[in-house]
Amino acid sequence: MLNLVRLRAVAQYPDGHPSDGLSGAEAYANYGRETAPILARVGGDILWRGGFETALIGPATEVWDAVFIARYPSANAFLDMVTDADYQRAVVHRQAAVETSRLLRCAPSTNGKAFG
Repeated sequence: MLNLVRLRAVAQYPDGHPSDGLSGAEAYANYGRETAPILARVGGDILWRGGFETALIGPATEVWDAVFIARYPSANAFLDMVTDADYQRAVVHRQAAVETSRLLRCAPSTNGKAFG
């Protein structure tokens, strides 16, 4: 899964949530910390993570705070993660943190020395 994430400056939690007042980055860090054991439990891991620099092709308005590739052993493993009760409790941090995102499911293929 290719993940592109733009964070809010200030997280937007539901009224009365104890984490109200955090930055989007702090809220997203909470999401990552709380979901890491769940990701590991379903056999997933972060294959690659990097910092966004610029879009060479695409809308100039699409800038990202987090760019990473998460690998899951199967589509069912991803489904198991997002339906896990602990994940469901932790996702409030993601929802509060994220302004917009893209999640692109990709299939591995052979590597090579040319495009296409």
